[in-house]
Amino acid sequence: MIQMKLLKYITDEDLNLSTKSRSDANERTRLAARAILTDKNSKIALLYVKRENYYKLPGGGVKENEEIQKALSREIKEETGCKAIIQKELGEIRERREKNLLNQNSYCFVSKVEGEKGQTKFTDKEINHEFKLLWLSLDKAINLIENCQPTDYEGQFIKVRDLCFLQEYAKISKKTSTSS
Repeated sequence: MIQMKLLKYITDEDLNLSTKSRSDANERTRLAARAILTDKNSKIALLYVKRENYYKLPGGGVKENEEIQKALSREIKEETGCKAIIQKELGEIRERREKNLLNQNSYCFVSKVEGEKGQTKFTDKEINHEFKLLWLSLDKAINLIENCQPTDYEGQFIKVRDLCFLQEYAKISKKTSTSS
């Protein structure tokens, strides 16, 4: 397993969601890879999930025995149609979702599009949730996530998680540009 800087730990209580004590016997842990993916114009890939009214970064679950970076490359290709170069680690966010009996560890990487952009290959579930790929400035991406109002449980966690990743990226981007 990969070790990254822990940026945040999110629970139902953090989101003001009612929590019930749960039996830890049925809980599962899911590993996921996420990307701050930029194109040659410094635009960031962001997915709009229309059905539940939230935005998210490209990425998804890591399959059993799959390396995290390989999972991320696969997810980027599916969700953005792009081949990407993973440049560096950004950080980790852990979520404890009581309702789903889920502990999720999301590892985020700074990545850049390699070559030309291709076509998305959304899953049936993503099509059903009306996913749409957008390329936006960092400020616009942060603004959209800050102001969206997710209509489902999962989206509330994703909003906080991906906003934290983008804000961390903004911090390191400012440090890099001021030291140049």
